Amino acid sequence: MTDDDLARSFGAVAGVYESGRPGYPLEVAQWVLEPIATPLRTARVVDLGAGTGKFTRVLRETGADVVAVDPDAAMLAELRVRVPGVPTFQGTAERMPLPDASVDAVVMAQAWHWVDPPSAAAEAGRVLRPSGALGLVWNIREESVEWVSALTTAMGGSHAEEMLAAGEIRAGAPIGPWERRTWRWVRTLTRSALLDMAASRSRVIAASVEERTAILDRVSDLFDAQCRQDGDTEVVDLPYRTEAFRAVRT
Repeated sequence: MTDDDLARSFGAVAGVYESGRPGYPLEVAQWVLEPIATPLRTARVVDLGAGTGKFTRVLRETGADVVAVDPDAAMLAELRVRVPGVPTFQGTAERMPLPDASVDAVVMAQAWHWVDPPSAAAEAGRVLRPSGALGLVWNIREESVEWVSALTTAMGGSHAEEMLAAGEIRAGAPIGPWERRTWRWVRTLTRSALLDMAASRSRVIAASVEERTAILDRVSDLFDAQCRQDGDTEVVDLPYRTEAFRAVRT
């Protein structure tokens, strides 16, 4: 399966993706949009690679006027259920169905590692107004914690984790230099949510039935080793950091 196939695999498990993937702190969206903040008018923002709307709903909390773009119709269908009222369009980072200079910000959460950076930067520059902003966001598990590292070993690493570890967040003209910020937080998950998180990963989606079963069995064993009681429910506390990057159209 090619990288492009992997990037477009999530629609087959849109409901699992929605259940398993984490949301984002509101402060992240506020920071990403800070360069375009103005009291004079509402910012128009594209959530590019919006998926099921995990970051779309946080962008809306900032008061922005949000449009969602994603290549996968099934993911957008899930988004329309979860975040009603947001306009949705099928498109890619390299080809957005939007007019020139029509938005104040383009934001991608968990998605820039799937794009061709120079082409995506040029397309962002096309749709952005002068001094508009490009924001990139990733949720990354804290693998300095032993059991979290074992979780990644069980599931396999991701393109995003590899790219961030290498420090290679590339873009191109007309996008300016990056600013970067990190937030650390903890997500509490039930067994089913942890299994959905694992099952929503592209490499697990692409695995054979036997491989997928073995991966999920290992994840379930890790849950058993780490779980605590929260009332009548067993849960685990999974530490995350959110890495955010922003740059202004030059």
